[in-house]
Amino acid sequence: MISTVVYRGNIIFTKSSEKFTVIENGYIFVKNGKVDKIKSELSKEDEVYEIIDYKDKLIIPGFIDLHLHAPQYANLGLGMDKQLLEWLDEYAFPEESKFKDLMYTEKVYKKVVKELWRCGTTRSVVFGSVHKDATKILMDLFIKSGLGAFVGKVNMDRNSPDYIIEDTQKSINDTEEIVCEYSNKSRLVKPIITPRFVPSCSSQVMQGIGAIAKKYNIPVQSHLSENISEIQWVKELHPECKEYGNVYNKFGLFGEVPTIMAHCIYSSEREMNLIKNNGVIAVHCPTSNLNVATGIMPVRKFMEKGITVGLGCDISGGHKISIPNVMVAAVQMSKMKWLESDKTYKPLTTAEVFYMGTKAGGKFFGKVGSFEEGYEFDALIIDDSSLGDLDRTIEERLQRYIYIGDDRNIVERYVAGQKISEPKF
Repeated sequence: MISTVVYRGNIIFTKSSEKFTVIENGYIFVKNGKVDKIKSELSKEDEVYEIIDYKDKLIIPGFIDLHLHAPQYANLGLGMDKQLLEWLDEYAFPEESKFKDLMYTEKVYKKVVKELWRCGTTRSVVFGSVHKDATKILMDLFIKSGLGAFVGKVNMDRNSPDYIIEDTQKSINDTEEIVCEYSNKSRLVKPIITPRFVPSCSSQVMQGIGAIAKKYNIPVQSHLSENISEIQWVKELHPECKEYGNVYNKFGLFGEVPTIMAHCIYSSEREMNLIKNNGVIAVHCPTSNLNVATGIMPVRKFMEKGITVGLGCDISGGHKISIPNVMVAAVQMSKMKWLESDKTYKPLTTAEVFYMGTKAGGKFFGKVGSFEEGYEFDALIIDDSSLGDLDRTIEERLQRYIYIGDDRNIVERYVAGQKISEPKF
């Protein structure tokens, strides 16, 4: 049965990173959960359709978060004076070890999913912990919520604390069990292969999960070139590989299936070329990079090379689950990079970071993150009347919302055409 609903409001989105597309007081026709067309005026034949009128509110795509660690939620705002590897040992790993307790798991993960809903993140790519049953709980909660997500059981069988390190074969078997159980359980929530990072994954684990990714066509997420000490460590562990990314590539975990790599701050020219040639998506996590003192990703350089760059809140290295917060930090950090590079790398614009947090990240989910024809209708309805004068351009109103707005300005949330209410759990 074909069902069409028409939404009216101030429509704004980014077809490309260069500029916003704005239809003031326009109409989005949504057919079976996908955008059919946009019109600036209705014709007589359109009178047959149900029209939901959001009046002077903004209609924008839902936010896409490509990198966050769900089991680190309870650590938000803690250890922010530490550097990366020290922070992992003192905060991240001890907290993640708690997820063997399934009552604790459910308590925390319910908060994570509700917070993503609250902040307007309609789709996300999420690290779980090493615990198989905890990861299943997280996936089930996402399914109940109506939000879209890729969720991964983390693999780490070496160079990790005794209280969280995995048995190699069990790590592989647990990963395959989740893949088999959840690949077809939900259209919106799917498994993703998740080696934590090269130093914590043996060659045996990498080979095993690479084979699973290929066998079942399951996407991959991990970390890449985040920290100088980490890169040196990878070189010592894998002297046969010229670049950090080559280690993942060696095991079929670098673009043979859709792949996300977070950070990429210190990627060399060779590694960047490998990222581009393999179609890997790079994820910029500026709030985390600031908090754990890893560095500034040269985002402009990646974009000029034609590499897709999305955004991640990277909690709890990042201190908030909020893609608008990440957008602001991305612009600010790009200005520092502009100065640091002797004004070589032009600062990012609002349109560019909005594109990164919607359509660019949405590519990982298919046709998501835009209001072009055939795209799934993931949308937020924004009431920005509390933020100041509405006698501004639609672009200015959106920028103001990104910088000083919050979840209280989000009136409704839609995923694939379905209105998503606050999760009842």
